[in-house]
Amino acid sequence: MLINTGVPTREQLDRLLPSPERRARGPYAMVECFQEIPCNPCSTACPFDAILPMKDINEIPAIDLDRCTGCGICAGVCPGLAIFIIDESKKDGTATVTIPYEFRPLPEKGETVNAVNREGDVIGDATVTRVLASKRTKTPLITVEVPAELVHDVRFISLIDEQSFSDDTSSESQKSPVSHETAPKTDDEDEIIICRCEGLTLRVIRDLIREGYTTVDEIKRISRAGMGPCQARTCGPLIAAEIARMTGQQVAEIQPSAHRAPVKPLPIEFFLGGDSE
Repeated sequence: MLINTGVPTREQLDRLLPSPERRARGPYAMVECFQEIPCNPCSTACPFDAILPMKDINEIPAIDLDRCTGCGICAGVCPGLAIFIIDESKKDGTATVTIPYEFRPLPEKGETVNAVNREGDVIGDATVTRVLASKRTKTPLITVEVPAELVHDVRFISLIDEQSFSDDTSSESQKSPVSHETAPKTDDEDEIIICRCEGLTLRVIRDLIREGYTTVDEIKRISRAGMGPCQARTCGPLIAAEIARMTGQQVAEIQPSAHRAPVKPLPIEFFLGGDSE
């Protein structure tokens, strides 16, 4: 199911949940990481050692929820955007979920936004209660309040005004692609991190496209975008969308980059068929 759709099953998610007593006590991290890949920023960043040290960088993160305070540092450093902070301790029928959000503009505190599930469907409204733009991780964390029964389904948000604007202009934009010469551009946009593994900004990607690198693979080879632990899961589609916007192509026409299968190091005795002697 996960390999085919990218969406974990309810059984996989239920295994991550702490006890009812811990859930009622305060915020905690949900580490929705299910595949063995070489990645450990969450473990090394946790100041409370709640995400346990890994003997092998390919291990799936394990969390001690009794140590976890829900501080959110791990959510801000996860390259796969796979960590969320849940708080079910309120007794008024609502709960909060903190989501890593790598888009502009950022919502404002008090704003009503669309609550989006793992499949990308809007499932209700959410109210923004906190916007944390961290200088340490450069990934903003958006906390939203939702009905308590939806807190384990909501994993993204979309801005209501932005969605309405997109719906109104989608057909026109397909007829008249916007070139990079006329598209609005701000310094804030240029500093958006596109490839978190390699620390590449939108400015870098735009400059490369202007220099003539107009495929995802070309940009990957010249800049290392997509070569980090997440293997372009996040930056690949973003780079393709920027190429399409600046060259007037449709996103569907942009070829994705070549990917290698997830691998992990093996000891030499595995290939020799014997023990370490």
